[in-house]
Amino acid sequence: MANLLSVFSIRNFLVLSLALNVSLILRVLLLHDSQNGSFNGFFFKEQNRGQEEAHASQRTRLSSSVSSSSSLTMAQGDEDRVINLDHGDPTMYESYWQKMGDETTVVIPGWQFMSYFSDATSLCWFLEPEFAEQIVRLHKVVGNAVTENRHIIVGTGSTQLFQAALYALSHKTKAEPISVVSAAPYYSSYPLITDCLKSRLYKWAGDARSFSKNGPYIELVTSPNNPDGFARHSVVNSSEGILIHDLAYYWPQYTPISSPANYDLMLFTVSKSTGHAGMRIGWALVKDEDAARKMTKYIELNTIGVSKDSQIRAAKVLKVISESCERPNEGDSFFEFSYHLMAKRWKQLRQAVHQSGLFSVPDFPPQLCKFLNRVFEPQPAFAWVKCEGEIEDCESFLRGKKILTRGGKHFGVSPKFVRISMLDRVKNYDTFVERMSTIQS
Repeated sequence: MANLLSVFSIRNFLVLSLALNVSLILRVLLLHDSQNGSFNGFFFKEQNRGQEEAHASQRTRLSSSVSSSSSLTMAQGDEDRVINLDHGDPTMYESYWQKMGDETTVVIPGWQFMSYFSDATSLCWFLEPEFAEQIVRLHKVVGNAVTENRHIIVGTGSTQLFQAALYALSHKTKAEPISVVSAAPYYSSYPLITDCLKSRLYKWAGDARSFSKNGPYIELVTSPNNPDGFARHSVVNSSEGILIHDLAYYWPQYTPISSPANYDLMLFTVSKSTGHAGMRIGWALVKDEDAARKMTKYIELNTIGVSKDSQIRAAKVLKVISESCERPNEGDSFFEFSYHLMAKRWKQLRQAVHQSGLFSVPDFPPQLCKFLNRVFEPQPAFAWVKCEGEIEDCESFLRGKKILTRGGKHFGVSPKFVRISMLDRVKNYDTFVERMSTIQS
């Protein structure tokens, strides 16, 4: 026990002695170097304050330099970036729906909407009743279409409804394929959709203005027109004609609503009315029951109905829009927002066209919009731009400026024209008009 205590005491003494010696050495060095404010690589606040400020200043300058370099790179990137305005992808509406938050959120449990059937007793058995209700409500709120005594047919976008209408209406003739026409400039997809299946029921016959064939025909009337934005009426003057009215753009952000459209077969789409192109939902208002049944049959054969999930989501969106219009004093009306955004964009474009001097865009007569209760010029979803002077191929010319458009030849007219989407995101659109304003040759 004594030996153990002796060893322990010696060990503790050695440790204590070492600690005292180290402390003494540190004190001596500290007194020696205190004038310089440094000690073995450690810096005192007095010495480092200025150095740290200098380093901080250097870091700030570096950060500013990097930030400026990034901004410069972004600006240069915008100058070199290809802007694709060929398609009418309606992404400009994203900001409105982001502002609305969860108001249009839909939660669908896994067990819901599993059946093919929405209402087996209905003519259009795959049409969700809630969606049909909101379609009727929105048309009444806006006043842009008659829904009384009409059958509602839902489709996977208006493209499928257009095909269904051709199928339904072509059965009225038993002879050769019925001619399908539209006045140029017509929607560029009409010829492609009509002839894609090389059907024996119908075939594309071109510009309605030059059509003179005797017998039944189908005339497509797009109003406001895609691509030029003008209001349209049927052109071919014949009692044997069957009309399809494509009213995808007959909404108050694009054109004054003067009266409810009242035609036998009218097509609408969610993509251009609300901006939700990804839903792939459209609807037709059909007066004739036989035509409505045949359209339903076509969609049954083609896709066995239409997505219920998309219909429920679309119903929610239409409901929110109707409600926003019914409380205009709260400042969140969808159509007010959309109207002002389109008005701003058309003002920007006209200024850019004027500044460049190489282009022209149509002028539209102002009208009273009974929905918005104001007089304004149409402000279409597409700009129908003409390259003036010696530029013969406007699409190729603008492609050389890294602006992608759709040339007039696709619409049955001169290549001096191009169609440009007005519906892209803010950054793309602003870059586009800025670039257009600087094009001199």
